[in-house]
Amino acid sequence: MRETVHRHLGKVVAGAAIAVAATAVMIGITLPGTAGAQGAGGAGGGAADGPATGQAAPGRAAAVAPGVVEQPPAQGAQGKGSDPLTDDEIARVERIALDRQQFGAAQNVEGERGPQRLTVDLAEPDAGEVDDPAAPRRADVTFYDYRDDTLVTRTVDLGAGKVVRTGVQHGVQPPLSRAENAEAARLLIADPLGAGLRADYRDATGRDLTSPDQLLLNGAVYRAAPGAQPAALDRCGEHRCVRLFPKVVNGPWIDARYLVVDLSAGKIAALDRG
Repeated sequence: MRETVHRHLGKVVAGAAIAVAATAVMIGITLPGTAGAQGAGGAGGGAADGPATGQAAPGRAAAVAPGVVEQPPAQGAQGKGSDPLTDDEIARVERIALDRQQFGAAQNVEGERGPQRLTVDLAEPDAGEVDDPAAPRRADVTFYDYRDDTLVTRTVDLGAGKVVRTGVQHGVQPPLSRAENAEAARLLIADPLGAGLRADYRDATGRDLTSPDQLLLNGAVYRAAPGAQPAALDRCGEHRCVRLFPKVVNGPWIDARYLVVDLSAGKIAALDRG
């Protein structure tokens, strides 16, 4: 296995090693734990203990009281002040921010109509509204339009139900969404440069890698550095490019850091590892 792993381009590495090497993009990752195996030994102990009140009839197991799941508090459709946005508010501001004209003209990461949704956040109050309890409640909705590589931010006034500000930026690359990481993995799995990734997955699982759903994915935005990459990646930063950090579900990390996926162009290139 060791000789096989070292032969592949995408070497399987230990979880601890890759976590140290990529701390900046791995924050918040929790490695899978084990199921509660130690609890199995105590499962039959209750029948041997001396009975107290409520003892079961001879030859019959004692009934186990059903668990009680406490319901979360009801979430109102409308928050107040600096309260986090409710689910209803998030859905509403997305509908308001993404009008029909923008939807028809934009393109998402998969090449389909409509921009790629990134984030929906409560907007910061304006300078003169910080201590005003009656300040308007607003939300910032960010989209990425792959048609022309623009980041679009629309600020929605929840009370008025309309867009009050729109910002369009080029060359700005916020953190990647889950859908973008999945599309990057899909492109890599299908590409000849993904041969090492596919081989390492097979070494780790005995199965073929055919879908991003078989991996846990994290990714970091990649920007071009003059002279440090092949010419195919020169537009990264203007284009939306990603370096993936894939992990086998319930298994090891796979080192694919030297591969860069240009999501805007739908192409993959390898960094010089020399």
